[in-house]
Amino acid sequence: MSCWRSLQNSGFKQESQMLAGDPVTTCLSPSVYDMICKLGFEVKGNSDFSNIVTKNGEVVWKTITGCVSCAGTDQSLDYQRSVRLLGPVCEAVHLHFLSLTKGQFETQYIPWFQWTSFPELFPEIFDALGSQQSPAISLSLMKLTSCLERALGDVFLLIGKECPFLLRDLLASEELAQVFGQSVMNVLKVFIGSPCGLNLRNILWHGFASPQEIPPKYCSMMVLLTAGLGQLLKSYLEHTEVTLAHRSFVTLKNLEDLIVFPDVTSEVLWVLEQVMMKSTFILKIMSPYWKFALTKFTSHRFADCTILLLSQLETGLRRVFAAVNQCPDRLLTAESTALYTTFDEILAKHMSDGKINQLPLFLGEPAMEFLWDLLNHQEGPRLRDRLSHGEINLLEFPREAASQLLAFSTVLILRFADEEELSAFKEKAAIRVLLNLAEGYSSRCHPVFQLKKQVLSCEKSLRTWPLLPLSEGPGQEAARLEGNSEVNACNSLITKLLHELFCHMPENHHAFHDPDGLPTEKGVLEVLVVLRSISTQCQHVSSQVLASLQLRHRQWVERRLRSRQRQNYVCMLSSIRLLSPMLYLILLFITLELVSIHVVQGKGSQEHQQYLKFLKSILQYTENLVTYTSQEKNKWSETISLTHTALLKIWTFSKRKQMLMHVAKKSTSEVVL
Repeated sequence: MSCWRSLQNSGFKQESQMLAGDPVTTCLSPSVYDMICKLGFEVKGNSDFSNIVTKNGEVVWKTITGCVSCAGTDQSLDYQRSVRLLGPVCEAVHLHFLSLTKGQFETQYIPWFQWTSFPELFPEIFDALGSQQSPAISLSLMKLTSCLERALGDVFLLIGKECPFLLRDLLASEELAQVFGQSVMNVLKVFIGSPCGLNLRNILWHGFASPQEIPPKYCSMMVLLTAGLGQLLKSYLEHTEVTLAHRSFVTLKNLEDLIVFPDVTSEVLWVLEQVMMKSTFILKIMSPYWKFALTKFTSHRFADCTILLLSQLETGLRRVFAAVNQCPDRLLTAESTALYTTFDEILAKHMSDGKINQLPLFLGEPAMEFLWDLLNHQEGPRLRDRLSHGEINLLEFPREAASQLLAFSTVLILRFADEEELSAFKEKAAIRVLLNLAEGYSSRCHPVFQLKKQVLSCEKSLRTWPLLPLSEGPGQEAARLEGNSEVNACNSLITKLLHELFCHMPENHHAFHDPDGLPTEKGVLEVLVVLRSISTQCQHVSSQVLASLQLRHRQWVERRLRSRQRQNYVCMLSSIRLLSPMLYLILLFITLELVSIHVVQGKGSQEHQQYLKFLKSILQYTENLVTYTSQEKNKWSETISLTHTALLKIWTFSKRKQMLMHVAKKSTSEVVL
């Protein structure tokens, strides 16, 4: 059942009531709450700011690192004692920043933020600190930690080769300790590098901390630490005489495929503003984030809006996850000995204990596929990963991405409104459109969809071949060469194979568009990877053929071809008369195998390996075609022998009835019997 249709069913009412139970006052476990909200305030007394930053504006790291304690025989960090001792230092830094004008702040500190890939961020953070708006400070910390992670990764690459994906691994690296010193890295571990410490990055990005639970002084301290790192880096670069290079920002992939909802209008924003005050999906303690997200959207700060929405969608979905799986303890941050309940587990088919996760069943396929497209699929924009690791230019973040997420959020939140309000909102045309589009959503970033898109693109490219002008002289000569026995053998095999494939065309043509669900099993994805590689190579061949035809035709008309080049042109024309139906044959084969992709799981291990070996032989053929048809090689005659060999392999395998289309037909026949 579609999750949007289930808005009216009794199962939804039951789950909605489950969310509407006792009010949640915090999503932090007791120990994490104490770490963030209490420990840093236990040591009283003011710390002298002149001992933290000199009159020349240099950070006195000794004062800061001296607050970090070690304990035990292994001399591991004592996070609780360190946070206690760092509390007064953070307070002094915060009060100092509040005493500055924006001009003074920029003059004294902005030069030390240039080592980051986003120095423009820090004046914004200064404004947020001055505003004392809790959501603004939380957002500032989220953006600061992602910016810092990206910058530290750039520093890592001065020495190392492959930057760690996780921040905790990056902070634990020998490479960064070599640049900044181990004692400095220990300070960062206390603030953002370990679940045993303050862990500011994770509790905010995963939506655990409410706005009121983040002390502003920790944001101020992170700003100062970033400036201090810039000073240490300057000394290192001068000493080693190397230059820091910033990695380019990432471009969001296939975002155009995800644009299914119309751009959010003022009417939709009004509905969202009304319903979020009453929907049980949104925790009251988190509602300031939602209001701030709408403010950011209307002020065209689309990255800010998206960051806030993503963290709060995770909060809301974690709450539903805990309710439908009857594990209320999973709503809280885990202790340092256990994993947090994050999107990875919330959206998975199975829970960590092996039980089936009830959330996908409750939400339904359309909602799950949208979330997977947006967050998880490698071919999708992977918004959370890209934003949280500082890989996207926030100033150029597209409105379309924020608008799609807002539209989806509106539909999701409406699901947790009471029936009277839902009925009233559904009277609005804009809301009905959103509900209908959400109900009909299917994945745009799953490998199945991407393969279909590739096949259609390649087929479109192939259709332009006959439209290219063929010179009369070489065209006639090429036609005469087609009497070649090997060409005839190829054409005969192509005819036989096409007849065989057409026998497996689905009677219901919707099978090409609406496969039952989207498979995610390892074996299926393994096959899809090879099929996509074959399709990619076919596209390369088609592009190369088009480029070569256009070039040689122009040279022929202008009489600029030498004797050997004229002969090669004739061979090319003869070859492409064979390659065109051959590539069509491969595309049809891919399409029919895709329709039957679900039967991969029914193959035994040996059969599966044989099938993969067969697919990889086709891949090898297409890769060789790419090489032979390149303008550097121009081995057009050789493509005929290459094609003949490939066709014999396909025909032999086809007679064994081990293609997916054969297995699927056999399975259907057995069911009918």
